[in-house]
Amino acid sequence: MQTRTLGTTGPQTSALGLGCMGMSALYGDTDRSESIATLHAALDAGVTLLDTGDFYGMGHNELLINEALRTAPAAAREKAQISVKFGALRTVEGGFTGYDGRPNAVKNFAAYSLQRLGTDHIDIYRIARVDPDVPIEETVGAIAELVEAGHVRHIGLSEVGAETLRRAAAVAPISDLQIEYSLISRGIEEAILPTARELGIGVTAYGVLSRGLISGHFSRDRKLAANDFRGMSPRFQGENLDRNLDLVDALRKIAEQKGVSVAQAAIAWVLSRGEDIVPLVGARRRDRLTEALGALDVPLESDDLSAIERVVPPGAAAGDRYPTDQMAHLDSER
Repeated sequence: MQTRTLGTTGPQTSALGLGCMGMSALYGDTDRSESIATLHAALDAGVTLLDTGDFYGMGHNELLINEALRTAPAAAREKAQISVKFGALRTVEGGFTGYDGRPNAVKNFAAYSLQRLGTDHIDIYRIARVDPDVPIEETVGAIAELVEAGHVRHIGLSEVGAETLRRAAAVAPISDLQIEYSLISRGIEEAILPTARELGIGVTAYGVLSRGLISGHFSRDRKLAANDFRGMSPRFQGENLDRNLDLVDALRKIAEQKGVSVAQAAIAWVLSRGEDIVPLVGARRRDRLTEALGALDVPLESDDLSAIERVVPPGAAAGDRYPTDQMAHLDSER
């Protein structure tokens, strides 16, 4: 397994990480046994970075990772690195009501995560979205106290803008910024990515296949389940979907010329953006994991990159990456 280092202060991880959210929530029905098998397959392949959130399935995802690690070979278990997002407030019905970044809440969330994960530390800990009522300095300061106490190894951030990134980094070392980055989500290139690089902060890129939209497996006539988040996503709606899948069709031609899948080409593009970027792939099944890992062996030469950017130029996507109300929560979009 190829490796990369998260920033100047973060850990060395596998070059691809596994985003585990879809194994518990937001993408329709889940399969527990296949999820465990996929986690084991990832560990066997040398994937070390497992990304989760304490609100994914209201704790379900952390318990799932706990089970997978307990039943994995000891050597793989010891190499696993768990990245946890916290702070999202939920209702019994599964709705989101905001974020809590108060210092006492930070420590409370961490205590519950450690219990569910069955570990004595969290490798990377980050608030999922900035709490607008709490200065980021206070939230990061609370995580820094958890680092000092040995409960957390590294501090991360999620979906923050360049100014917030600077303020947070002035409080404590930040290992990485987790943020959406893909061929059709390139907003970080203008200010956020240059700032992260200036500060020595790595990037863990989620949504590298835009929630399956640019995976090559999503069809125009696909019917989404009622509990699938994508049913509310602007990019999956009506004419937006048609325009976005036209981009995928154009990308498919380039991928076929390379003898790779569309997903592999899209993941390889993110990998090509810099050694300080670790893509998170959201595979829920072993076959999708195998396909994603194949991207590590896809060399994209300058001509390939130019061809890809000709058919999928910056700003080509139709529709926002989240519904309007959720976009309002993104510090990175301000």
